[in-house]
Amino acid sequence: MTDTRLPPDQFLDALLTLPRLFGGSVSPDGKWVAWMWSGIALTTDVYAVRTDGALPPIQLTDTAENSYFIAWTPDSESLIVAQDIGGNERDQLFQINLAQPCVLHPLTEPNPNYFIRGGQLHPNGKWLIYGANIDPDTGDEIEPTLIYRHDLATDQRTVLARPQKGGYIVPRLNPTGTHILYHRKDLHPSGLQLWLVGIDGEDDHEIVNLGADKKVLAQWFPDGQRILLRAETDTHYKIGIYDLPSRSTRWLIDDPERNFEHAFVPHGSTLAVLHEVREAGVHASLLNPDTGEETRFPAISGNLRPLAPVEGEAWVGLYYASRQITDVVRFSLLNFKPESFQSLTRVHERSRIGASDLAQAEDFRWKSVDGLDIQGWLYRAAAPARGTIVYVHGGPTWHHEDKFDQEIQFFVSQGFNIFDPNYRGSTGFSRTFTEAIKEDGWGGREQDDIHTGIEALIAAGIAEKGKVGITGTSYGGYSSWCAITRFSPDILAAAAPICGMTDLVVDYHTTRPDLRPYSEEMMGGTPDQIPEKYHQRSPINFVSNIKGRLLIVQGLQDPNVTPDNVRAVKTALDQSGIEFQMLTFDDEGHGIGRSQNLKTLYTHLSEFFSDAFSGQ
Repeated sequence: MTDTRLPPDQFLDALLTLPRLFGGSVSPDGKWVAWMWSGIALTTDVYAVRTDGALPPIQLTDTAENSYFIAWTPDSESLIVAQDIGGNERDQLFQINLAQPCVLHPLTEPNPNYFIRGGQLHPNGKWLIYGANIDPDTGDEIEPTLIYRHDLATDQRTVLARPQKGGYIVPRLNPTGTHILYHRKDLHPSGLQLWLVGIDGEDDHEIVNLGADKKVLAQWFPDGQRILLRAETDTHYKIGIYDLPSRSTRWLIDDPERNFEHAFVPHGSTLAVLHEVREAGVHASLLNPDTGEETRFPAISGNLRPLAPVEGEAWVGLYYASRQITDVVRFSLLNFKPESFQSLTRVHERSRIGASDLAQAEDFRWKSVDGLDIQGWLYRAAAPARGTIVYVHGGPTWHHEDKFDQEIQFFVSQGFNIFDPNYRGSTGFSRTFTEAIKEDGWGGREQDDIHTGIEALIAAGIAEKGKVGITGTSYGGYSSWCAITRFSPDILAAAAPICGMTDLVVDYHTTRPDLRPYSEEMMGGTPDQIPEKYHQRSPINFVSNIKGRLLIVQGLQDPNVTPDNVRAVKTALDQSGIEFQMLTFDDEGHGIGRSQNLKTLYTHLSEFFSDAFSGQ
């Protein structure tokens, strides 16, 4: 990056046209890497580039709808991508050949009445494997996600496996095309048991179960005969191998001090890549599955997530930080220094924004109401701040890193301090920390973590009473609702929930069926089983407490936190005589992502918080 500072009046347009990278997957032959970029066009598109860095990236999609990378085909010559309509998440799958960019060959029906999970092409080129919550006999949408083999020549779908309960289930075909890994959560909303079924639908059976309420996650080895396991214990994740021929399991790392959040064996490698996350920072290592020997990558500034070896000592990975735009880089294990990393995307050729234009993430710590240590990120405005915006991440099982964030950087450029808390329930620290949110369920002490964080900022002289606002998308939107209905106005002046749950009962019954078990897991039951808890944790029941400013933001195609939440809370607000503003987008789903809509949203939010902090 350069150190040329942009004038403030040019910053937003430069920010909105900055390519923002998502995903990152290396082809089976190691010659290509694909990812998604938003910001270049009005929608998100899929790109690919050769891993030798010889040529600039190729744009593979260019349509009026967002495109999402799903998988490489086994021959590395094509990709499977998905598109929905206006963010409704009802995906259609396409195949795109690298030799014919932007020519989309449809594989499944457009705008289906069901939700597809995954999508892999069999080595024979004739079958497509995916999960879908559709009844094979009636064609109706159902709650369970079934495992399908779709014959592309005849358009016939064959059910290979029938989980009993719904869930976020993505089947994974092995490289040899003989077996499919998938998960079931039939036993408990919190659990995931690992199952295996043959490509013909025979011998469907459970292979790893560490407890009804424990999750077992898995990835195939390139040989298609072994499976790398990342499994929960009561306190941590352990790493192991399941051997298909012997049907045996061997555990390699079982250490309560380690926090593995991703593990896989890339094509072209005999070593497993482990992404350990400590204190919201990535620490990668390579694990020899035969000897158990582990080689850790040296500590560097920023975060590096290795993806795959490409040739010799060269690897490809994702490199990012708050002042380092997320990039796909080629690096050497023999010269592991950021200044030697080669940008494969050439993203900085597309950007007018330099490091000097961006705010640095500062580590900020405090203790919550019960003494639990909480971490977050603080971004400071260059001049005396106009106020502080609390920016709450979604999930809640997610976390924010030291990573470039477009919305945060815009707010800082407008003179706001940004407080980005990793409340209990966040990943990135330990399994115990993540599971702590379930002790209370949604709307419990994780909201106290946010409240005490604001108090700590005020005590440190960073934030001022009456000049604090809160926003966030999804669970961040729910947290914004909780805050404005609970926090006193001398602590919180305004809230702008984006696609946030208001009535947890309404949300449970209107969200997409395969996500409903997540509510049961987080809350400890269904609304019928624990109605009082759902009532107490639903902000809609306490809107009469609102004293500060309120702006409701919603994507009208959202299938996760549907507009039913907004309609219900609008009625409650009107009945209580609470004033509010609304900002809706017809062509957005769960979150606001299109560039022209982001410009509207960011400008509106900046004006909203500025007015609230100044008393206008």
